[in-house]
Amino acid sequence: MSESCSHDCGSCSSNCGHRKPADFLVAPHPSSNIKKVIGVVSGKGGVGKSMVTSTMAVLMQRKGKQTAILDADITGPSIPKAFGMKEKAYGTEAGMLPCKTRTGIDVMSVNLLLDNETDPVVWRGPIIGETVKQFWSEVIWENEDYMFIDMPPGTGDVALTVFQSIAIDGIIIVTSPQELVGMIVDKAVKMAEMMNVPILGIVENLSYFVCPDCGSQHKIFGESHIEEIAAKHNIPVVCKLPINPEIAARCDRGDAEDFEGDWLDPMVKFLELI
Repeated sequence: MSESCSHDCGSCSSNCGHRKPADFLVAPHPSSNIKKVIGVVSGKGGVGKSMVTSTMAVLMQRKGKQTAILDADITGPSIPKAFGMKEKAYGTEAGMLPCKTRTGIDVMSVNLLLDNETDPVVWRGPIIGETVKQFWSEVIWENEDYMFIDMPPGTGDVALTVFQSIAIDGIIIVTSPQELVGMIVDKAVKMAEMMNVPILGIVENLSYFVCPDCGSQHKIFGESHIEEIAAKHNIPVVCKLPINPEIAARCDRGDAEDFEGDWLDPMVKFLELI
């Protein structure tokens, strides 16, 4: 701290200008090897963020990339359910080990540690933030080409913890077409900009519905405003996903790895270039 600074930077939990963000970074487990870390965020819940996270991991795994998901949505973990995971994570003297999905995606989630997946996690913010950091620093992530961090919705404690503590390569923002959601996307974008976190692109979910009878598109949630928001912040809108009941049904059944569709292919190609 400089002589003229009265700020207690050593105990500061905000991204103040008195301390470099790198000072907050937490090292991964010594045995971990993680090449790219991608955060998946949303300004609010219910827009399909976890579905996008799961599908991106599946598609990258199909490309021959070893993929992992760190489920940072501690109080609302849905990743194990999407993959039909029933086994429990366990630890060794060296560290915790993630569980593997049917196709070999590494996953760590609080639901893989609970006795019952429906048990609530009634923890305060600081404990939740520390748990996320432990999933990063105490779990052995071996030879991961891509790690996706499924963040809780909003711009609260966990988003701040991830942005400050983990060296992420960028974030994907998931949204839906409503104008109200667009306003909240603005908040997520501005937080990322404040924290100097690269925004890789926007995925708009629930963008349209294709009538199975006539094949025409219907904008169930109204006209999209995402291009205006993206242009304002100079962010690409990489993908627009339709309302597809089969995708939701597969996640509900634990069959996320059986995903069929090419809507997220542009994002896959984009991530392969970073």
